[in-house]
Amino acid sequence: MSPTFRKDKSADVLMINDRGIMLSVQGEDYFLSYNRVPWMRDATINEVLDVRMSGKNAIEWPKLDVDLEVDSLRHPERYPLIIKRNELDFVQKIRKSEMSPKQVVNVNQLWN
Repeated sequence: MSPTFRKDKSADVLMINDRGIMLSVQGEDYFLSYNRVPWMRDATINEVLDVRMSGKNAIEWPKLDVDLEVDSLRHPERYPLIIKRNELDFVQKIRKSEMSPKQVVNVNQLWN
């Protein structure tokens, strides 16, 4: 019977510099550029170092409320960067012509 090699199931920060973060995840090393995750640029060292596995297919930074799938580290081209600043960023825009007269509200009327 041949030996079974098990990959390390942990997530660790190997290095932090002005361009990004070097991670070791499940025995593989990845460089996570701040261009890819700009919200990590202003994180404290302690916040970045507090990384752990979240299940077997994701990593998380609990203090930063950031989760990444391991596959997004392996294949970043499959995961376009989308930042959700607030709920209104994803509200569909509706043209006035698609609304009934009762639905069209002047914003100024809401504050008076």
